[in-house]
Amino acid sequence: MPLNLVTLDLSASSIDLTRAICDIESVSGTETALADAIEHALAGQGHLEIIRDGDTVVARTNLGRAQRVVIAGHIDTVPLNGNLPTRFETLDGVDYLWGRGTVDMKAGVAVQLKLAAELTDPAVDVTWMWYDHEEVSDDLNGLGRLARNRPDLFVGDFAILGEPTNSQVEGGCNGNVRIEIRTFGLRSHSARSWVGDNAIHKVAPILDLLAGYQAREVEVEGLVYREGLNAVGISGGIAGNIIPDECMVHVNYRFAPSRSGPEAIAHLTELFGGYEITVVDLAEGARPGLDAVLAQEFLVAVGGTARPKYGWTDVARFSALGIPAVNYGPGDPLKAHADDERVALHQITECEDGLRSWLTASAG
Repeated sequence: MPLNLVTLDLSASSIDLTRAICDIESVSGTETALADAIEHALAGQGHLEIIRDGDTVVARTNLGRAQRVVIAGHIDTVPLNGNLPTRFETLDGVDYLWGRGTVDMKAGVAVQLKLAAELTDPAVDVTWMWYDHEEVSDDLNGLGRLARNRPDLFVGDFAILGEPTNSQVEGGCNGNVRIEIRTFGLRSHSARSWVGDNAIHKVAPILDLLAGYQAREVEVEGLVYREGLNAVGISGGIAGNIIPDECMVHVNYRFAPSRSGPEAIAHLTELFGGYEITVVDLAEGARPGLDAVLAQEFLVAVGGTARPKYGWTDVARFSALGIPAVNYGPGDPLKAHADDERVALHQITECEDGLRSWLTASAG
């Protein structure tokens, strides 16, 4: 047993369990204590097979059901900013749990852990995954590592990712590409600028194009995805008395899942074809996957109408493996990463009730 192990009570309410999990600090790269606590809490559950890969914990049933569902959530958070320990607060008549990770996405993790322990006879076999390093670079992502190390664990007919969605179903996700656009000139002393060629001035047409760009709204399988093309950084200049010979604009393109990654890059190349372009990051989007039978049954069980997911999430990993996947978890995504991050308590219980209803609908 690890030293200083924190004990999680999986019989507690999903609200209290959320608070306990959030109070175990797990900024990306420091997830071990929480992973240890999760593994220890599940170890006594006879209906679950437990697998550990780094700081990713997997628990799965093996009941011989005709279908298998993968339900996943990441256990890391972005850095703290005075927002731990958690606290309860009431704003405008709504009760919240305030603190880092409450929205993104430890409330979803708490719901999943509680149901993993309690549902000994679900209607489908379930593979539960709690993974590390989601909030940092893709090469560190625990779900990606697990897929490489244990691809057999990714066999399934449907997947749910517990990203915050206000406890509503959000299908698929936009793709994401980042590029660097460079302009070049000639250095000179700023007192004799006419003998130089200012590279910073040359980015003006790039910025004008970005400012005037009309982002598309694209319908994909009944959901309307909104794209975005924006400058997210700019760098250039050598010193206060030197005309710069190079400047770089960092551009982010969020593209609808109707486009592939190569098609998105081709679009950017068409827009900025007169400049040097370097692709620094690319993540494919994911189509909604709502035409799957299990997805339709899930929608009925949790109620509401499916919406598009504008940001990129790990549903794209499942989609790439041929597993239809949706996002479903408590919390307002607008509060993810915010200093006043907080989750409405009623959303935690709504998410728990929705998943429980669906996973037990035909049990026995």
